[in-house]
Amino acid sequence: MLSEYLLIGEVLRPQGIKGQVKVRPYTDDPDRFLDLESVYVKAGEQYRAVPVDDVSVRDDGVYLRLNGALDRDTAEKQRGTALYVDRAHARLLQENETFICDLIGCRVLDSRGTELGKVTDVLQPGGNDVYVIKTPKGEMLLPALKHVIPTVDTVNGMIVVDEARLPEVAVCSWE
Repeated sequence: MLSEYLLIGEVLRPQGIKGQVKVRPYTDDPDRFLDLESVYVKAGEQYRAVPVDDVSVRDDGVYLRLNGALDRDTAEKQRGTALYVDRAHARLLQENETFICDLIGCRVLDSRGTELGKVTDVLQPGGNDVYVIKTPKGEMLLPALKHVIPTVDTVNGMIVVDEARLPEVAVCSWE
């Protein structure tokens, strides 16, 4: 089941003395913070909305005031806080796009239905994403190419790969 909330950033440290914090964005579009009026923080198993203001996006990160903080001491207490948006306020996906968090944990099957493993991570080295798949034999790195991965179904937690293409593109720890 897909999570209702998506991780979009993490508070790194206070910025200045007026309650702002520096945030490491976990989104490919940091400018999306400019449109947010609130984000969610997780407390136990519950998520609660907290207001966001005084947002700026710079080359080295996102800066904002979280939950009305007015001083550095309050901002310091927010260090390490994970920031989320709910799916209703998430960026709209284009065709054939998916959120990385929805790929993690997906079962990977070949076109005959044989389970190969599960996605444990997604690397973004440049030209295309690379899925890290934990298999019974070890780790497999698989580029996210349409001719190799014809089906990605995150709703059902399943990715289908063309097993005939694996020898030419997959990097396996056991070889």
